[in-house]
Amino acid sequence: MSMLLLDRVLRRIIRRGTLTLTDHAGKVRTYGTAEPGWPDLGLRLLDAGVPGYIARHPTLGLAETFMDGRVAIEGGDILDFITFARRNNPWERSGDFEAKGLVGRIAERVLSRIDQINQRTGSRRNVAHHYDLGDPLYDLFLDASRQYSCAYWADGVTTLEQAQIAKMDHIAAKLALKPGMRVLDIGCGWGGLALHLHRVAGVEVHGVTLSKEQIAYAKAWAEREGVADKVTFGLTDYRDVTGRFDRIVSVGMFEHVGAANFPAFFRKCHDLLADEGVMLLHTIGRSDPPGGTDAFTRKYIFPGGYIPAMSETLAAIEPHKLMLGDIEILRRHYGLTIREWYKRCAANRARIVELYDERFYRMWMFYLAGAATAFEYGGLVNFQFQIIRNRDAVPLTRDYIGRAEAEMRAARDSTSAPDPCGASALHLPESSLTSAGAG
Repeated sequence: MSMLLLDRVLRRIIRRGTLTLTDHAGKVRTYGTAEPGWPDLGLRLLDAGVPGYIARHPTLGLAETFMDGRVAIEGGDILDFITFARRNNPWERSGDFEAKGLVGRIAERVLSRIDQINQRTGSRRNVAHHYDLGDPLYDLFLDASRQYSCAYWADGVTTLEQAQIAKMDHIAAKLALKPGMRVLDIGCGWGGLALHLHRVAGVEVHGVTLSKEQIAYAKAWAEREGVADKVTFGLTDYRDVTGRFDRIVSVGMFEHVGAANFPAFFRKCHDLLADEGVMLLHTIGRSDPPGGTDAFTRKYIFPGGYIPAMSETLAAIEPHKLMLGDIEILRRHYGLTIREWYKRCAANRARIVELYDERFYRMWMFYLAGAATAFEYGGLVNFQFQIIRNRDAVPLTRDYIGRAEAEMRAARDSTSAPDPCGASALHLPESSLTSAGAG
């Protein structure tokens, strides 16, 4: 019966290209139709219990059997396999939302909301679960600027390093910075964005995060740069920050706030933002209506995390006398970014296994594969919200953004100096074939 259920699922999912399923006894089944430009992959079940496990755990079964080495991908790797499945079922033609049914959607949202409560002690624990995995891991796949968030693949950008600098320039331009301004970086990661903003605009930046490892790294970095008096960091919950700031920036942190806390987040931002202030919020977003966080992400990657819909984000902004100055949707940018991370992790497999173990490596690669494809074929995008309190806080048209970016590039080219900037915080991509989302 379990094999029949798996057979039915694969027949529905795989239509273009071919998938050859080989069970533990050597019996072969084929799905899909050969077609130019589409792959021919294999999925081998290495023990008799795999179909039953997947049937009993539909949202985690594929991920956990892959992590435990109970299934093997043939003719490619896990990224090829998940790409194949998602490409066959792109968001634009997907009926997943309706197919889940009312009960399924309600259950998913209830579990997700419980996981998102994010009280203060839980928030600190959830952050540590992912960001305190150890500097050696992140050194293996992040760019030199330590950006663990969506890069910006502007015209002419060809490398991850260039794309991450372009992302920070893009954010700096939207903030309309002036020398001497005070900037708050909520979810500052390892400190690189704060250092970059100080470097390109002469602003003073205070970054906050709940990760002990990130704070230690950021403080040491600022000391090495000789700017610890201008770029400071604190192990502080954003709810405890006091004072007023000319600018606020938050990259990849909003995904950890939890939908129930959205109103409190924007109320706090209103109170922290100067009357003529500008805020830039960069977050992963969903193209679908508000939903839930998939089981794989909740259990293994980002406990307490939630990817917001635009509708619920705007609903939380509007009551707090905050005006939207600009909204930009980055569509494929994160997919391109995560594929670069995946390549670097694959190249460093032996080191990651040495640091952790084979199961962790498989879990991490499943997470990255699912995340990349969620932006390429699923419903995930990145939102950049520019938020103001005064309608005249930024110029009348968007032309100033491009001009500021060009000036930053020209200044960097004229000095030929290295750009030692770093990461902010995170993303929360979806993955997993069976749950249509994770990691």
